[in-house]
Amino acid sequence: MRNISRWLFVPYILWMLLFIIVPILLLVYFSFVDLDGHFSLTNYQQILSSRYLIMFWESILYASLITLITLAISYPAAYFIRGSKWQNLWLLILIIPTWINLLLKTYAFIGLFSHDGIINQILTFLHLPKADLLFTAPAFLIVASYIYIPFMILPIFNSMKDIPTNILQAASDLGASPIVRFTKVILPLTKQGILTGVQVTFIPALSLFMITRLIAGNKVINIGTSIEEQFLVIQNYGMGSTIAIGLLVFMALILVMTNKKSSERKE
Repeated sequence: MRNISRWLFVPYILWMLLFIIVPILLLVYFSFVDLDGHFSLTNYQQILSSRYLIMFWESILYASLITLITLAISYPAAYFIRGSKWQNLWLLILIIPTWINLLLKTYAFIGLFSHDGIINQILTFLHLPKADLLFTAPAFLIVASYIYIPFMILPIFNSMKDIPTNILQAASDLGASPIVRFTKVILPLTKQGILTGVQVTFIPALSLFMITRLIAGNKVINIGTSIEEQFLVIQNYGMGSTIAIGLLVFMALILVMTNKKSSERKE
């Protein structure tokens, strides 16, 4: 039986080797190659320049804003779903949008925010001036936050659902106000869900490029759009690989930091 289990593990090992380890090794190799195909540290010198440091900072800033917006919306929503009698219905409504292709959802928002879109049509009907909503940073934040809300709500809801009802009843019986019950009981017991939601939201938000191009145009340039530009437009594979490695290292640091905090709380 153990031999069969080992053989069943082989496809996973091959998948990891071909589609994760080998691509990372190729990124490392190309990051040390200049445009002429020679070994060079030029790419790493460029990534430490002010231009790329500002780009990394702006990417972190936008990813943080997206995470905060989704958290501010998701936490009250998860609390509402936990106390609702129609939990399965609300979860179904929450999950259904994730079945729709990301590109289709993005184009739907283009139809909303464009110059002749639904929002501007409503403004025109109300005899109000049209607004330039598309190709702006706020539009990018709205669309990105909408896309990542389900990934933030689900881990928070799962952590809330695991809170025993008798603990909340005991807190109320001991005279705890709703605010005290939230800050002293609910919030500490849902921190692991918050950390998980932050991981699955903040890390992918760092490397957004399709939404950035379609919704924000050139108003928002982050790590994802820079990597796309280096590989597909400039065709500087060395610089694109170097930026990608920097992104991978930063993502790994975020995972280590959040996992360390969660393990400390468990202890």
